[in-house]
Amino acid sequence: MTSVQILFRGALLPGLIIVLFSGLLAGQSDEDWRRKVDNSLLEKSSGETNRPFFVLFRQQANLQLAAQLRTKEEKAHYVYEVLRETARSTQGDVIRFLQQSGAEYKSLFIINAIMTQGSLDLIRELAVRNDVSYICNNPPMRFDTPVEWSMTNVGQRGAIEWGISMIQADVVWSLGHRGQGVVVGGQDTGYEWDHPALKLQYRGYNAIADTVIHDYHWHDAIHEISPFHTDTVNPCGLDSRVPCDDHSHGTHTMGTMIGLDGENEIGVAPEAKWCACRNMERGWGTPFTYLECFQWFLAPTDLDGLHPDPSLAPHVINNSWSCPEAEGCDSTNWHMMDMAINHLRMAGTVVVVSAGNSGSACSTVSAPPAMYEGGFAVGATAINDTIAGFSSRGPVTVDGSYRLKPNVAAPGVWVRSARPGGAYSHASGTSMAGPHVAGLVALIISANPELAGKVDVIEHIIESTAIPKTTDQDCGLIPGSEVPNHTYGHGRVDALAAVQAAIALIPVNTEGTQPGTTIKLYPNPVRDLWTIDTRGIAGHIRLVIYDVYGRLSYHQQWEWSAGSILKTDLSSLHPGIYYFQLQAGEIQQQGRLLKK
Repeated sequence: MTSVQILFRGALLPGLIIVLFSGLLAGQSDEDWRRKVDNSLLEKSSGETNRPFFVLFRQQANLQLAAQLRTKEEKAHYVYEVLRETARSTQGDVIRFLQQSGAEYKSLFIINAIMTQGSLDLIRELAVRNDVSYICNNPPMRFDTPVEWSMTNVGQRGAIEWGISMIQADVVWSLGHRGQGVVVGGQDTGYEWDHPALKLQYRGYNAIADTVIHDYHWHDAIHEISPFHTDTVNPCGLDSRVPCDDHSHGTHTMGTMIGLDGENEIGVAPEAKWCACRNMERGWGTPFTYLECFQWFLAPTDLDGLHPDPSLAPHVINNSWSCPEAEGCDSTNWHMMDMAINHLRMAGTVVVVSAGNSGSACSTVSAPPAMYEGGFAVGATAINDTIAGFSSRGPVTVDGSYRLKPNVAAPGVWVRSARPGGAYSHASGTSMAGPHVAGLVALIISANPELAGKVDVIEHIIESTAIPKTTDQDCGLIPGSEVPNHTYGHGRVDALAAVQAAIALIPVNTEGTQPGTTIKLYPNPVRDLWTIDTRGIAGHIRLVIYDVYGRLSYHQQWEWSAGSILKTDLSSLHPGIYYFQLQAGEIQQQGRLLKK
């Protein structure tokens, strides 16, 4: 066993232990190696028949230190470096074996796996290795198509779209927060980068010089035609070096996130920038194409896939697609995408996902990525602010977790947005709801840039400020009359309340009327101990905390000496948003407090 320390920005990071396997064959029985192979892959593979499959390595990276890093950039660099070093240190023997066997392969570091193809004999030779954890199928899959789709060019409406008004994003704009300084990512059927509603916001476009560079802003994970298409011609081609949409779905979702074209105010965060990856070939993808896009978002590269730069990772990624069991995602490969999403979260990127269009029965949130704990799942509401019949419900029973899903709901019925050709169209589905929440993440970070990279805090803000919604549908053990529930999650998102909560978390430094008197309150968000740092203030200090309904939640008074630091225990408060009032000498301070 060898201990490896990685150099990160001039400092050695301790605690990363890489186990270097020699690749010795264990002399396993026929039954032993078969237990390490996906049954569906075994059924399809025989003799010389070549099948694509994943080789997942036993050693996976330990990323726990990422939680201790402060900024998004620090987290992104750390996660990238550790994942890359883990893959480099463990994949070499298998890669050399595949090269000697003449097998084509593609390496993934985001989950430490290799995608290759071969016969049952090759699968067996890999499965008996000690350094290989599991071998699973890479089946083609189709994304969740909108339940309603109008391809008619509806022209310029000349008004703010109903979903934007419903969540009060337009009110947030009036406060000056429009997504400035934030980058949203999307992986979908591709994107028409020069659509009038998307062009100015594309990160690769320089409006002043009227030039465009696609390096680091676009990646195409489509390298071959899907076997489910009878023709061999894709309108965008393969490995496109220019953003292109071969279906229209991706362009529509991006428009809802950031779109703005004169009078067409279709995007929640119209001044955010965007980057993107194509993960589906005319609506058909594979686990590998999705994972390749996730990896690219972790550290965007140039068009040749070289010189990755984790500092260019987006703040949030929208994922308006799903992979149900009928299309190849099952318990044998669920863990791969789950790992990728968790690694992105550790790197400081919010992963927004659509809940699915399999409602209205309970436990219809049953496919990746909506079923995962790390995917922030969004259900769809209609213009009357009630849940759409097609919106999938929880709890997640397919993996036995019974976890709450969706997390929240957002407008997703008859949503008007961009489509290729410079046109506009309406569509309905949770694919349309997710982009509203991705845009909301951009508004939150725009209002409080210190929240960039703080995924848990951002998600908590969105959940705790959502408009509570109830239903007469009882799913799982949670009655629909309670909040959260398995129909709406924590409720329909409210951009104004979320942004106000984000602003309230900006550190307070209040100057007193006398020189040298200062109060600092931190941390905010707080888990247990809250610090009241009084400089130059002595005497009576009074703290009162109310919940969002105005009910008294905490009250404390102290007699304090000048220059003291007071720590008060708030562990008894339930997680959520609170309002505080602090009176200290001549200084009175009030604001919002987020309890984790």
